[in-house]
Amino acid sequence: MTGPATAGNAGAAEQSAPTPGALSQLIQEALDKGDSYQRLADRAIDPDSGETVSKPYLQRIVKNPPANPPTPHMMSAIAASLGKPFERIQAAVAKQWLLYEATELAGYDEEVRIIVGHLAGKSKAELVKWRYMIEAEERARRESEQ
Repeated sequence: MTGPATAGNAGAAEQSAPTPGALSQLIQEALDKGDSYQRLADRAIDPDSGETVSKPYLQRIVKNPPANPPTPHMMSAIAASLGKPFERIQAAVAKQWLLYEATELAGYDEEVRIIVGHLAGKSKAELVKWRYMIEAEERARRESEQ
């Protein structure tokens, strides 16, 4: 929470505290639920490589994140520590370090994921065309089921 700025520091009122990153928040949530950095570090072992993540590294992610993101083995260790799927940690790392937010497509096969990835670079007009084709297919499927 920021207080009112004094006359000598008028720009301070416009500054806000930095928003914690997505991975920082996941670790903080575990701490808020009663875990400790040490217990998290004790569980932070990548099942494939055996690589671990230390208590100081976990503290740094929350309090003063490093410039570089964790490696894939470190992400796997953090996933084991937090009891979350690797993909959840990977998405949090992408959001925190790359400012990239992935959208999960649940319940679809790989073909649909490929189509969505293909549409990512399309123009607005091309996206509208694809949307109409998809909606037409959905209407035809619903009508055929009646």
